[in-house]
Amino acid sequence: MRVVLAEDLYLLRDGLTHLLSAHGFDIAAAVASGPELQRALADEHPDVAIVDVRLPPTFTDEGLQAALHARRERPGLPVLVLSQHVEQLYARELLADGSGAIGYLLKDRVFNADQFIDAVRRVAAGGTAMDPEVIAKLLASNSRDEPLAALTPREREVLSLMAEGCSNAAIAARLYVSEGAVGKHSANIFAKLGIGPSDDTNRRVLAVLAYLNGR
Repeated sequence: MRVVLAEDLYLLRDGLTHLLSAHGFDIAAAVASGPELQRALADEHPDVAIVDVRLPPTFTDEGLQAALHARRERPGLPVLVLSQHVEQLYARELLADGSGAIGYLLKDRVFNADQFIDAVRRVAAGGTAMDPEVIAKLLASNSRDEPLAALTPREREVLSLMAEGCSNAAIAARLYVSEGAVGKHSANIFAKLGIGPSDDTNRRVLAVLAYLNGR
């Protein structure tokens, strides 16, 4: 699986390169700036791009803008964002096309190699890998929306875990409830949000994220 990596900090870029290589990924390019990322995405046609939002030369949004441009040129290009902060605007831009193969992780909340590698593989396979903090911010920004306001506290917990990409079984394990109870909560959530139910985990996630994105 070919990876394009964009990270301006040398030690982090080098560490990620070695970590990914050790888990069988082929590093097509490891770059440190926005212009380099644009060229690498255009030339290398990677299976997944791992990008920091803020890259030289301006340290604003070069990484994300390069990734978004590449997704417009190649719809569905898997992109995993690594950031220091929850950037709601950037998260919404990334989710806007609703096609999946997206992730948004916070650097200081990646606690082990398995968590990170699992996220890369999930995104590369067309799934989602959203940090809970990102989901919480998106939920909070929609707190005045009547459908979300109608959710019970437990339903909001289930919705947050659903948006992370958790199956009903995984949600049940996290919340210490039965899988049947999660199924009932999920059905209530979809009914209140006006989203058609689905047994496909990734389609459920995309539906929830599309709602959070105001689509």
